[in-house]
Amino acid sequence: MNKKLLILSVFVVSSCGLAYELIAGAMSSYLLGDSIFQFSTIIGCYLFAMGVGAHFSKYVEDHDVLARFVDIELAIGLIGGVSAALLFLSFSWAAAPFRLLLYVLVFMIGALVGMEVPLVMRALNARQTGFTELVSRVLTFDYLGALAVSILFPLVLAPHLGLTRTGFLFGLLNIGVALWTIVFFRHELRQVPARLLRAGLVLCALLVGFVMSDQLVYWGEHGLFGDEIVFASSTPYQRLVLTRWKDDLRLYINGNLQFSSRDEYRYHEALVHPALESVPWARSVLVLGGGDGLALREVLRYPNIRNVTLVDLDPAMTQAFSRRAELVGLNHGSLTDPRVTVVNADAAIWLQQNEAMFDAVIIDFPDPSSFALGKLYSVPFYTMVRRHVAAKGVMVVQSTSPFFAPHAFWSIEATLREAGVQTFPYHAYVPSFGEWGFILASAQLAFEPPRRYRLPMRFLNEATTREMFSFPPDMQRLDVQPNRLNNQSLVRYFEDDWRQVIR
Repeated sequence: MNKKLLILSVFVVSSCGLAYELIAGAMSSYLLGDSIFQFSTIIGCYLFAMGVGAHFSKYVEDHDVLARFVDIELAIGLIGGVSAALLFLSFSWAAAPFRLLLYVLVFMIGALVGMEVPLVMRALNARQTGFTELVSRVLTFDYLGALAVSILFPLVLAPHLGLTRTGFLFGLLNIGVALWTIVFFRHELRQVPARLLRAGLVLCALLVGFVMSDQLVYWGEHGLFGDEIVFASSTPYQRLVLTRWKDDLRLYINGNLQFSSRDEYRYHEALVHPALESVPWARSVLVLGGGDGLALREVLRYPNIRNVTLVDLDPAMTQAFSRRAELVGLNHGSLTDPRVTVVNADAAIWLQQNEAMFDAVIIDFPDPSSFALGKLYSVPFYTMVRRHVAAKGVMVVQSTSPFFAPHAFWSIEATLREAGVQTFPYHAYVPSFGEWGFILASAQLAFEPPRRYRLPMRFLNEATTREMFSFPPDMQRLDVQPNRLNNQSLVRYFEDDWRQVIR
């Protein structure tokens, strides 16, 4: 029985160890971007720390193995359990020490985790388990634990519990291992009442954290965003937060501002109307991204538009903007218009599997701040989009800021040209973002900027349109590489450009 409990402990502690590593990687990717860099450095730091812990495990005396194992479980449960909450609150209230705290926590957890399996193996070996069988069974359950968490984390834990509550959950599991070790091996341990008391205190603290996770996240996000949070949701794809200050509603995805209701009309008029005015005969439109329905609202103003397909990855996004009264008021109920078909799918996969043709394509994805988003700004992706656009149809892409991120902006333009279309870059001033960029593209259309608009506009007229298609000296074209999947140069341009702005 005792041997089986120790083997089960290996399964649990392995699951917990990987979970803390995944939480740190996901949290830093959400908050800092550049997921490859974050996961690479965190994995490297974590594995190095495990090696350090495994080395120092040899200094534990044989008669003290189970006692030290219990102490280590209590320490991992406490530190790992609160790690996500600490990291989020640190970033929200004082972003500067976030990186230091991140790697300190990763190293501490990794070093403690590195001591667990060697101590369990020594405890089993002391019970006269054959060496070959010992290694086989321990490593089997170690890897099985890692497999279980690697599947559950992206499918169940992160989207449904959130990172903070997931951290507390695995902390509780570590404390569970400590408790059953104390109970079932109490005859081999000293100071059993004191250890039970410590385990009980940590258990209570983690239970309180688990129950109050939503409140902790609210405090953190309130510090991060400042304004009242009226809606927040963690999905398998992103963290959505809607804030309000007086009459200003703001949407944030993974901490990045997506729009302000006070000036979003400038952005969406500039995104949609130059393109649709150039194809007055258009009947069908494809919108990629734009799950808030705001670009869709502008498209549906044209009476000649008969059908619109909107493809957005996250159903939580489209559902929120279809049902919440304040959001439906912003997009004028565009997502439930009878002319609209909403598809929740990966845009690249949907394009591959669909043969429909469109007179205009509006591409309104978040900025290329990660390699997952960067693929949606690549030569292969734009080549796929081109195949779905009518011969004299048009496509338009939101393209980040030509002032703050000029290398990224002109890389998107170069990528479109590499995909075989003519490009017509332009920009507009949106107070919440500053100078923002767009690129209109077509295979055959002889485009000229509109001199008038069929519909009344709040921002666009002949003068503003003329200025949009004129670039001043500080926003001129740069010699940059197109974005290909094998190197994702756009993501590096984007990060480097915005890093210069922050400095």
